Amino acid sequence: MDTDAIVIGAGVVGLAVARALALQSPGTNVWVLEAADAIGTGTSSRNSEVLHAGIYYPAGSLKAKLCVKGHALLTAYLQERGLPFWLCGKLIVASSPDQLPALKTLQAKALANGVALTWLDAEQALAMEPALSCVAALYSPRTGLVDSHALMLSLQADVENAGGMVVLHTRMQSAHPTGQGWEVVTEDGTRLQTPVLVNCAGLDAPLLAQRIEGLAAQHVPKAFYAKGSYFSLTGKSPFSHLIYPLPSEAGLGVHLTLDMGKQAKFGPDVEWVDAPDDYTVRPERVAPFADEIRRYWPGLPDNALQPAYAGIRPKIVGPDSPAADFVVQGPAVHGLPGLVNLFGIESPGLTSCLALGEEVVQALS
Repeated sequence: MDTDAIVIGAGVVGLAVARALALQSPGTNVWVLEAADAIGTGTSSRNSEVLHAGIYYPAGSLKAKLCVKGHALLTAYLQERGLPFWLCGKLIVASSPDQLPALKTLQAKALANGVALTWLDAEQALAMEPALSCVAALYSPRTGLVDSHALMLSLQADVENAGGMVVLHTRMQSAHPTGQGWEVVTEDGTRLQTPVLVNCAGLDAPLLAQRIEGLAAQHVPKAFYAKGSYFSLTGKSPFSHLIYPLPSEAGLGVHLTLDMGKQAKFGPDVEWVDAPDDYTVRPERVAPFADEIRRYWPGLPDNALQPAYAGIRPKIVGPDSPAADFVVQGPAVHGLPGLVNLFGIESPGLTSCLALGEEVVQALS
């Protein structure tokens, strides 16, 4: 059975990559193989749904480049399709004077990425958010929220309207190079022939890469998993913007985000785990959550937090290493024609999804 391209993984990035491949030329037949029983059941549906502006990432990195580009592409796409999103803006806060240098460094980092942030003193920040406690804050007007599931359904429709398909309950067992491209073997023994194979399996991307014949071990990173739990706020949110503390090494801190109905939730924290299969939110984590939140919202009522959900970040470095950049690994790196692996596509992967699709197309050219 032949197809023009196979994408492994029907999360938001896999669907965006499939869309980019399908729109290259009329009649391109792209298949998206998904092991689960629905699209976007992994990292894509277990995150904050934040539309990032491009603040946190080193200048020149793929994360910086693709987040800024992806923000522009995605907001245009959402507007064009009439999909729900909300540029509510966010405040990144310094809770004590000793955090002010780090806040200034973050402002400079954002500016190097082409993202202008407004410095607010405590009085200005409290004028925007009276319940907030801080000594200063950065205001990002371009940060917002997106309905990730509506986005994924739209991307799936684009793929299918272009002649492609999403195939659920289909796990890749192995892939083997042929003279014309790749033979992909699924768990039920089906053999598919394709000139292009893209590994967008998220948490499972390193594992699947190990099953690709001819791919040298040096090109397959070790997988690490950073679990993040979320707690929802009982009652009405006192905030109308997203509220973020200064970022930690492994994540962006226990921040307050809103959903499209303006209900508040807090998270994620960071808990390094050995496998990507435990999504339990343990109630005992609520106490350290509350401690973190009260640094910027002292008025958090007792017993106001309820366990919500958890997600797992697909890390390619461990807890003692600086955060890794996105890896979009094409033939120029590993020497195998028609193959692209995506590794470590964590935040801002949602914001960057359309830009990542273009990046994959470029890697194959």
